[in-house]
Amino acid sequence: MRLLLLVWLVAFNRDRGRCRGDANNFTFDGDVRHIAVTNSSVYVATAETLYHLSRGLNLVQSLSQKGTLEGGKPPGEGRFQKVSPGDTSNKTFTVNTLVPFVKDGILITCGVTDCGYCELLDLRNISKLMYKENMQVGSLQPGSRSLGFLVDVETSGRTETYIFTAIQEKTPKCISTSEAVNLQNTNERQTGNIFSFSDGDSDIAVIKHDAALDFVDGFQIGSDVYLFSNIPSGPRSKVRLVWLESKVNKVQTLRSLRGGTLDCCGPDAAAGRLLASSVIPGGPPVLWTGVFSLDGDQASTVLVVFDISPVWIGTGVYRDPDFCGSDCKEPLSQPTSLRPTAVLFSHSNMTSVLAVKLRTWTVLFIGTGDGQLIKLAVDKSYQTACPRVVYRADGDRQVFPKMHLDQVDRKHVYVALRNQLQRVPVSQCRTHKDLEACWSAQDPYCGWCELHGSCTFEDECGDSVWLSVPDDFSQRKMFSYRVQRRNDGQIALTFKIHVSVGGAKSPTNFACHFATSVDELCATGGPAQFPQCTCLLNSRTLPDEGLGVTAKIRLGKMQLKEQLKINNCSNIRGAPTFSLCQQCITSGCGWSNNVCSWASGEAVNTVTSHFLPQDSVCKVSESGLDAKPQISSITPSAVSFYGRNHAVMTGRDLHHVTKVQIQTYFNCHPKDSPVWNNTGVSLTFHIPSGDKGLVKVCVVLRDGSCHGNASITYRSSPSCTMITPNSTWASGKRNITVLGSDLDFVEGIVHSHALNIVRYPTNTNPGNLSYESLLMENMKTSKTGTLSLKVANQTLTCSSITYHPDPEFTSFTSTRTGDVLSVTIQKKADKLEMTTEELSVWGFQGDKKYNCIIEKIETTGLFIYRSQQKKLTDQMNRHIEDLELAVRNDIRQGFVDLQTENAELMENVGAIPFLDYKHFASRIFFPEGGALMTSCLKDIGQDRVKVQSDESSQALSRLIQDKLFLTSMVHALEEQKSFTVKDKCVLASVLTLCLHGDLFYLTEVMEDLLQALMQQPSNSPKLLLRRTQSTVEKLLTNWMSVCLYGFLRESVGQHLFLLVSALTQHIAKGPVDSVTEKSLYTLSEDWLLWQAPDFTSQKLKVSFAVGSDGEVSEPLEVNALSCDTVEQLKEKILSTFKAKFGFPYNAALRDVRIECEKGGTVVPLEEVDASSKVLGDVTMLNTLKHYEVPDGASIKLLSKNPHPPLNPQTSLKDDQDFSVKYFHLIDPDVEDERTNPERKKLKLKEVHLTKLLSTKVAVHSYVENLFRSIWGTPPPHSRALHAVKYFFDFLDAQAENMKITDPDVLHIWKTNSLPLRFWINILKNPQFVFDMEKTPHLDGCLNVIAQAFMDSFSLSDTQLGKHAPTNKLLYAKDIPKFKQEVKAYYKLIRDQPPISSSEFRDFLLDESKKHDNEFNEPAALRELYKFVQRYFTEIQQKLDQNGAPSELKEQLQHVKNLFDGLKSCSWD
Repeated sequence: MRLLLLVWLVAFNRDRGRCRGDANNFTFDGDVRHIAVTNSSVYVATAETLYHLSRGLNLVQSLSQKGTLEGGKPPGEGRFQKVSPGDTSNKTFTVNTLVPFVKDGILITCGVTDCGYCELLDLRNISKLMYKENMQVGSLQPGSRSLGFLVDVETSGRTETYIFTAIQEKTPKCISTSEAVNLQNTNERQTGNIFSFSDGDSDIAVIKHDAALDFVDGFQIGSDVYLFSNIPSGPRSKVRLVWLESKVNKVQTLRSLRGGTLDCCGPDAAAGRLLASSVIPGGPPVLWTGVFSLDGDQASTVLVVFDISPVWIGTGVYRDPDFCGSDCKEPLSQPTSLRPTAVLFSHSNMTSVLAVKLRTWTVLFIGTGDGQLIKLAVDKSYQTACPRVVYRADGDRQVFPKMHLDQVDRKHVYVALRNQLQRVPVSQCRTHKDLEACWSAQDPYCGWCELHGSCTFEDECGDSVWLSVPDDFSQRKMFSYRVQRRNDGQIALTFKIHVSVGGAKSPTNFACHFATSVDELCATGGPAQFPQCTCLLNSRTLPDEGLGVTAKIRLGKMQLKEQLKINNCSNIRGAPTFSLCQQCITSGCGWSNNVCSWASGEAVNTVTSHFLPQDSVCKVSESGLDAKPQISSITPSAVSFYGRNHAVMTGRDLHHVTKVQIQTYFNCHPKDSPVWNNTGVSLTFHIPSGDKGLVKVCVVLRDGSCHGNASITYRSSPSCTMITPNSTWASGKRNITVLGSDLDFVEGIVHSHALNIVRYPTNTNPGNLSYESLLMENMKTSKTGTLSLKVANQTLTCSSITYHPDPEFTSFTSTRTGDVLSVTIQKKADKLEMTTEELSVWGFQGDKKYNCIIEKIETTGLFIYRSQQKKLTDQMNRHIEDLELAVRNDIRQGFVDLQTENAELMENVGAIPFLDYKHFASRIFFPEGGALMTSCLKDIGQDRVKVQSDESSQALSRLIQDKLFLTSMVHALEEQKSFTVKDKCVLASVLTLCLHGDLFYLTEVMEDLLQALMQQPSNSPKLLLRRTQSTVEKLLTNWMSVCLYGFLRESVGQHLFLLVSALTQHIAKGPVDSVTEKSLYTLSEDWLLWQAPDFTSQKLKVSFAVGSDGEVSEPLEVNALSCDTVEQLKEKILSTFKAKFGFPYNAALRDVRIECEKGGTVVPLEEVDASSKVLGDVTMLNTLKHYEVPDGASIKLLSKNPHPPLNPQTSLKDDQDFSVKYFHLIDPDVEDERTNPERKKLKLKEVHLTKLLSTKVAVHSYVENLFRSIWGTPPPHSRALHAVKYFFDFLDAQAENMKITDPDVLHIWKTNSLPLRFWINILKNPQFVFDMEKTPHLDGCLNVIAQAFMDSFSLSDTQLGKHAPTNKLLYAKDIPKFKQEVKAYYKLIRDQPPISSSEFRDFLLDESKKHDNEFNEPAALRELYKFVQRYFTEIQQKLDQNGAPSELKEQLQHVKNLFDGLKSCSWD
């Protein structure tokens, strides 16, 4: 036999790493935990090492904190001795307090070994130990929010320095005098010796607090000490400020405590949590800035300014409610409440702040959770310049909460990020190459130096003139001008330069010169007076096309030039468009009330053509287009900070878009990107590079106006850690996997040997990507190159990759042993380390092809075998025969079940547990439940305040009775991108509750909103009301529920309950897997238990324990299955008891246990016990078959022991890993030789599909009765329901008005509004109607029935084949009959005479009266006002567009004023 073998190389996958380095940084052996800075050094503590660095972050010394602890019983008494690196250690000194005491030349390091421990080190040589002691100074908990700093106290004419510590919580095992706040000595000369709390008397210098605190910051200014903390207060926290006056001694200093509360930020002031802070140098007053989190997880943070000047008021004793001394007595004093002076900046995930004072400016350095350092300059009026990112980490490494300024040059900030410390320059002035660029940076640190002719720091300019930004941010351009017409007819051109002058000299020789291209423009106007000059000219010099003017300014030795375009302001006329406004402003004219006029006053207009200032006067002008562009999506919406090539935007009316604009913080530095492939609904553009964070995106039209409100998130740069495999063969196409972070931003991969060829990833996610390696031609020996990642226009080095020659297969040999053919393929040795997955081998014998199994790969060969064992064939034949027999038996049993199935299900289900109206309605209105649903119901015992109507609620109730306001409000809200589908549903339900007392008015509002929805050109008529994507669609669902509740209760409800009961009973007839809840009898293929083992039915005699003497009741016959678990048997016992006696048993399922009498002994039956079978790590639940319970056995049901053992397991299903730890009828995926062969019989799902049909037969009569009760017409007189007839007539009228003649459209409208919008909701959710629980399995069955119900209303005739889903096939023969009944139902409604308006009004009035006073209308009104408050401006604008009368707008403002005036709001 000749065997030909073909070997094929298949691709596989690997990864690679990254590295980075910067100047002025240092990387530590662990994460930074504490930093301290002096004029000459930086000290850093990590978990195991203390570092001494120079100002430039060069390593001076490092000191290991590892050592040995001898003794230690009791804790805190051991002797700690540091050891040399490499020596054996058993403890580490963890530093939690790091304080340089420069005056004494020592570094105080305190923390924990086993308990409190301190060392005093030489500041210049940290390896030199000056003193050590077992003493707690500061926190003992690593990573706690605690503080430690030095405080100077004036005492007896001298200054004493103490250690001030604020500790988050105590350590129970360690004995210590420390409390929440402490003052301790710094040297042995002070009274009580070093680290003492005492001043020599009995009192000690501590302040107490019971609960754990979160201390954020503390410092001393003059004689005042400030301490900031977050204190738990109910579900939230409050921010506390404590003032202390350092005087006399330690005890008196702490007794001087006064307190304040910082209320930040917005209407719910108490919700803020302080994350970081920094005092603003200078003062008085004492200004301080803090970063507050508004939602508790730093997702939303704000930066605010407070005046924290101490409030030393009151002569009595002050007792703080949160902090106290040794006596802690009441009554308590009330802390001073402080409100923010200004809110400066909102940004996600801010973590730290450092404030620096620079002349009149405050410069804030802000750290973020994604590793950015943002610089924000603030003027004396708290106006902010454009934020700028001065440092950006490659990854998302959080900035340490505390940053430090280099106290020597004051030009660098020390910033810690995880295990790195960066020394970041505060500014890069010399990167600005001319005066205008230097000025435009809006950086108070930078100015133009006349002497050097460059942009410098002020101290680098010597005594020369230094020009910088003005003292405020009122202007965005360095030059501005205005054109005014004077009373004498002359035109005045006023030109101004906006700079501040620093340095030793003032500017001299300030002069202006104005000229056209022909001659000098003017010679009058008086001498120039810095910083402005004026030119007088008459109107005849202004031609209609405007006048180009060159303004030349001399300032000292500097010559500046600016081009102006001046127009006669009276001639700039036309429709008020954006471009006309821009022409007016850039001509120096004034724009007011959409008209251009001569400038007046001091206003100077500086709008440029490429972006609008924050207070743009042109923002109200229209673009002149009938349809404004709208942005629907941007793909991708998240990119790295390098940007992205070929992003796709989708939307509407994009035809006239010329470019896409990326708007950063405050729209300071927008970036434009050209567009191509613009189809009107989509376009392509490049996303430019940017800083990390969320930015806004709009599209620019030809006139310069920008429209749309989309967003893009900039994130970190991709980085790789490794590649696998790290080599490939020369012919390429080996599958390489790159591992790292943010790899989903990678656009391509390049190899250094072919930089012009970009390979695109085949599979990408943030953690890894895969690609096929490139070809390397003409390669004879191995070569190593570089693998790089393409991200936008950047190429990032990732890893090295080695190319080896292709593998060479030289020969093969084969041997046969019996029926086994083994093949060995020889190949040359290589370094490719191929895997079996990368090779495919086939063998050919003649024309027959065989797949070969690769057994292993060695350096020089492959080992393959092909088996033709007769023994295996015989085993397979026997297995097939067994399988055929089992399948035949399963098919026969299915046929028997189908032919003998009947509907002998219990119809005596007792009283139907209907929900009352308000609970039914609330579940329809608010299907997700929650606090909102609860608050809108009136229940016994409810807080009366919550249901009382105040003046504000009454005013809002009157306002929504105005239909123009209500419809305008709904339309205004729905136009907002932030108004989600969930918001629309809540709004519709709240409106239903607010107007429940006037259903006729609610109906009118619904009709108006529906008409508006139908007239929207974007809505296809056949899709109307199909989904809940608008407020009115949810409103229609609610309206139908209100109007049809009576019919549901009186007619349909009984049939629905009988169907649910029949399904539940029939499911219980066969095996049900207790873990997955799948069953043999079901309507849903997804819930079919086709793996069920053989079982038998059993009748058990169950007795119930009565009394306390062991007496039992008469036995009750209960039907069970041999495969039932113990819990399932208990459920069937209690269910039979309730059906028999009409009331439930007096104990719950989890409170009862059962026993079985066997052979005179009593055997307790448990779900799991010592006899349970275990497969691998999974335990099988015990069944009746496991306990060998025979048919007719006696079972006794008892209450569980009233005194259970400790930690009882009341039910196995309480375990969240129940489905992982246990199994019942479906075997786990575990190989175990002990598995019962009977359970291992192969089961085929398709064989058991007949169970679906038998279940359908069993419940079919209930399904038919339910369907016909819905689309039948109830007596008397067989008239359709009022609401159905009225609404169907409304739809007919709308179709006629819209000239819709297609009958299919009307049929679809009616189907979408009634069956789809109401009845399907009821059929799938019986728990909305009855007091019951819906199991996932029951939900699956009801979904099948609901599908059949909707198919009955379908106009299409679907052709079903053998591959159609079973839920469609199950009712395929019934659907045509149901369709005819539906058509007759629709025709009957259409042919009936219309219901009169008065008759329908009476019907709605009756419905309102039936359920009067069941809902909490004030609560609903307050919930409605939340939407009004959130979109107040948009509602006002919509009212203006709709021509609302002024009285209505005043009424809206009155409602707002009433709500704003409330002192406390119960709904918040």
